[in-house]
Amino acid sequence: MKNSESEQAFYIESDDDEDNDIIVGEDDESESECSNYSDDNAQQQSKHSSLNPSWPQSYRQSIDLYSSVPSPSLNFLGTPTLSRLGSSFLSSSLTQRHTPEILPSLSKPFLPQVTDNQQPQERRSSHSLLPRRESSAKKLSHYQKSSKAAHELPVSRQSSFGQSVINGINVLCGVGILSTPYAAKEGGWVGLLLLFVFAVLSFYTGILLRYCLDSHPGLETYPDIGQAAFGTTGRLIVSVILYVELYACCIEYIILESDNLSSLFPNAHLNLGGLILDSHYLFAIIISIAVLPTVCLRDMSVLSYISAGGVIASVLVAVCLFWVGLVDKVGFQIETTKAFNLSGFPVAIGLYGYCYSGHAIFPNIYTSMENRKQFPMVLFASFGICAVLYAAVAVMGYMMFGESTESQFTLNLPTNLVVSKIAVWTTVINPFTKYALTISPVAMSLEELLPANRAKSRFWSIVIRTGLVLSILVVALTIPFFGLVMSLVGSLLTMLVTLILPCVCFLSILKGNISWFQGSFCALIILVGIISSAIGTYTSILEIIHQLS
Repeated sequence: MKNSESEQAFYIESDDDEDNDIIVGEDDESESECSNYSDDNAQQQSKHSSLNPSWPQSYRQSIDLYSSVPSPSLNFLGTPTLSRLGSSFLSSSLTQRHTPEILPSLSKPFLPQVTDNQQPQERRSSHSLLPRRESSAKKLSHYQKSSKAAHELPVSRQSSFGQSVINGINVLCGVGILSTPYAAKEGGWVGLLLLFVFAVLSFYTGILLRYCLDSHPGLETYPDIGQAAFGTTGRLIVSVILYVELYACCIEYIILESDNLSSLFPNAHLNLGGLILDSHYLFAIIISIAVLPTVCLRDMSVLSYISAGGVIASVLVAVCLFWVGLVDKVGFQIETTKAFNLSGFPVAIGLYGYCYSGHAIFPNIYTSMENRKQFPMVLFASFGICAVLYAAVAVMGYMMFGESTESQFTLNLPTNLVVSKIAVWTTVINPFTKYALTISPVAMSLEELLPANRAKSRFWSIVIRTGLVLSILVVALTIPFFGLVMSLVGSLLTMLVTLILPCVCFLSILKGNISWFQGSFCALIILVGIISSAIGTYTSILEIIHQLS
């Protein structure tokens, strides 16, 4: 239940005083102050539902594991902090941490402990919405001291501007780059305007997430923002949407691997007593079997190292495309291109929207920054670079292949060229290293729902993860349409995460403290998001049904 403004004050912290949100007190005062605060908190429990620990408790830990590189030696890629990918790819350096399989029970309260030897400016994830700004910061710190969340580690604010930009680009620049020429084909040249419109709107909503995080000390993740706006229900809805997006991303990985390996080995097949598996089915099954051991790893830090090259992989496949077109001169089919394609425009909406699905990680990037005043410029640089890269690939790919453009431009590249093989194998290897890290947050959230006597069971952890891999394989084999699935995910989920929810949460949390322009612009973005989501989702589902029939 959302609290009234008289019961709970929301505000936008200034950059100058945000470092003073949490003041660490002396140990000899902790017991009495914590007791007083707890008594006051008990009286507020019925009104502040967000104070109750709620699912998922493992969100921050799992997303950080999914998105970070646990090595302080790779400073050019990130920082010893917490950051992400998303349905795209993120990497950053991180201090040594526990992997989820060896973590203690996740049933403890959300409020992490503050110790005296920690830096005052370090921001901790409370996973709860604390009542009243008027409560002393000293009481807050003592209350935190009494209830450390087992899965949390202190968040270090050490990420520089350059490292944050790299992380931002890695978040946004993922497998979506492979489908931008296909999106240009579906929407025509005019449809490319959507790529830049969504970039501007997504940049603005990223800034709104920052305001939401600054509205109250202790908010650090997207589910925290949902809880601040709409209580436990908001946290649950936001978390489910984010987890479904990760699950869908794994489905895309399997389809992607199957399509590209089939292009390399088109004659591969397997005959099982009359049941013939063609190359697509065969490689989808092989890939699922191959990734299963990585999904069940107790320590995924090795995969984190390997998956650090998301930006490099994206740039490499783009360079290969330009090399084939400009150096190997395979030719252009500009005469077959269209200025506007009304029938495919709704599909293009979802494809272009999918390109900017990084908002679930922006809070992690923001809270890990050394200088948070630079966050708007980090977003501006990240969105600007990615938009230019996406547009360049879309234009080059559509000019080269015209109306024959496939859902992944790697499928159009001539198979006899070395550069083409480099592009295809890069496309194959990169998602393979990220599959386990992507599905791990979903698995951890399901493991939280196990009974207490099975929560730490290695057997049930393996059962859950194996079940997820098998279910993803079944869906990928049932709906093996990479472009249409991406359009569906982009329309149904990314529009929610990127456009609609940031504005809705911003209006809810900061009600009464926003300008007329902010309110109007948020309403406009929500309207654009709803219309785009409805049109794109409806058309994608119809196209999938048509393909299946």
